[in-house]
Amino acid sequence: MRKYIFSKLTLAVSLLTLIGYSCKEDFLTVLPTGAIAKTQLTTKKGLEGALISAYGQMSGYGTRMVNPQNWVWGSIRGGDGNKGTDPGDFSDINPIQRFEYLSSQGVINDNYRGLYEGVARANNVLGLLKDAQADVTADDKTRISAEAKFLRAHFYFQLKRNYNNTPYVDETVDVGSGIEKIKNDVDLWPKIEADFKAAYDALPATQGQAGRANKWAAAAYLAKTYMAQRKYAEAKTLFDAIIANGVTANGKKYALVANFSDLFKASNDNSSESVFALQAAANTGSVNNANADGDLNWPYNTGPNGPGNCCGFFQPSFELGNSYRTKDGLPLLDGSYNLPANALKTDMGIQSGTPFTPDAGEVDPRLDHTIGRRGIMFLDWQKHPGFDWIRNQPNGGPYSPKKYSYYKSDKGSLQDNSSWTPGYTALNYYIIRYADVLLMAAEAEVEVGSLTKAQEYVNMVRNRAANPAGFVTQDGGPAAKYVIKPYGGTWTDKTVARNAVRFERKLELAMEGHRFFDLVRWGTDVTDINAYLKYESQFLPNTLGAGATYQAKHALLPLPQSQIDLLGADILKQNPGY
Repeated sequence: MRKYIFSKLTLAVSLLTLIGYSCKEDFLTVLPTGAIAKTQLTTKKGLEGALISAYGQMSGYGTRMVNPQNWVWGSIRGGDGNKGTDPGDFSDINPIQRFEYLSSQGVINDNYRGLYEGVARANNVLGLLKDAQADVTADDKTRISAEAKFLRAHFYFQLKRNYNNTPYVDETVDVGSGIEKIKNDVDLWPKIEADFKAAYDALPATQGQAGRANKWAAAAYLAKTYMAQRKYAEAKTLFDAIIANGVTANGKKYALVANFSDLFKASNDNSSESVFALQAAANTGSVNNANADGDLNWPYNTGPNGPGNCCGFFQPSFELGNSYRTKDGLPLLDGSYNLPANALKTDMGIQSGTPFTPDAGEVDPRLDHTIGRRGIMFLDWQKHPGFDWIRNQPNGGPYSPKKYSYYKSDKGSLQDNSSWTPGYTALNYYIIRYADVLLMAAEAEVEVGSLTKAQEYVNMVRNRAANPAGFVTQDGGPAAKYVIKPYGGTWTDKTVARNAVRFERKLELAMEGHRFFDLVRWGTDVTDINAYLKYESQFLPNTLGAGATYQAKHALLPLPQSQIDLLGADILKQNPGY
């Protein structure tokens, strides 16, 4: 695990701040072994290295719960999945799933500190740019500054959604110059908007490296920021431009990939659907370069005939599985998918050696790209055996996570065997993908634009899912009764359209860390999450029974008590209700 240098104040943490930005340039100063002089950091090479360090912090490296995959913060809290595993394993997540947050929880503090580490690294780049040396051109300065602001906005965006307002620190403030006096009483949204807008205005449409932020990634993230505030008109204007003109950093016109099945293959990274992604690489000599955030989430005890072999976390929920039920190719928007007549047939409690016939009803084909269920091929490994791959069914249910799992054919090339688990991969994580853009655009159209245009965008996503070339197949044909159709006719009722768009996001983006944040910004979180808890607790009473409930205050995490103790309660005000 990498070790970083931290200042006494979490807000000032930065790998480079203490060893570079605060160094005194004196010929008598002897730098510690391994330290870097500020003169080295202000060259083009040094600045690019500092910038890459800021990009790198998006993954969190050795600090869990920072990665934008948000499997705990966005998916488990949103009802996509259950924490699963044995109750005592990484039990710090259990209160999160039950909405019994504690300000002393380590995972909450890790998330907060890790995101501020990213802020500090982005600020460090901007501070160093002021003293850039002669080999740094004006164009270099413009681009590097814009990328650093994009990254700073990314980290603050994550902080805003989890904690509301936190102290805003930019490159003008450092240890000893007032950082410890900055309160969390300033709205972060205008700051985030300003950084993304600056990035959108200054970044080129294409970049020399596919993983860097470009103009259109900044536009999409700015539009996502508007959506989080329900600024639908501003978002629609940007979405119109993105859909018409947007390209990836490597120059591909934004488009949905032909098959949904191709989205989560490392061999298809940086495709036309990748608006902005956390980059990953395998077999580089360090698993820190791989996609490591899901290392606990693989099917359990698979042996050599399945991926990962540890640890059974993040099991898709019963409620999510049922959501993929269709009738005449359309989802059951009235919520009847959870009724006994429509709920998916599962092997809950059935030993692997016991005969089991998988569900024979109509389902959306995205079900079996999202959820591993018994009797259905798990990528190119084997048919999911059920009980044997589930660590603790009474605690997590019968399903395994499937998105972001690696293929058997990836072993040794796009998967890394150099650490404790083979679950580190070269598969990028989509922070924003084009289907997400289309569905946000559809939502904006419903609110301030055209219901017809909204239906068009939703049907683009559904038509891709309906491509039979992308279906899971086995035994010479489709693995299940896949029936999916576009919405027919023309939407004329705003409420119907709104519900359809929102449900499409649930189906398309499940297990990708979006659901909770969607529910909160729609204002349906209290109703929808309590309905989920009531339904799910029937099957997992030990996990979600005995009082698990959601209140409006749970839209935000408590600020870490250790941070309040460090700065003082007069500086850092706790969120209401904690």
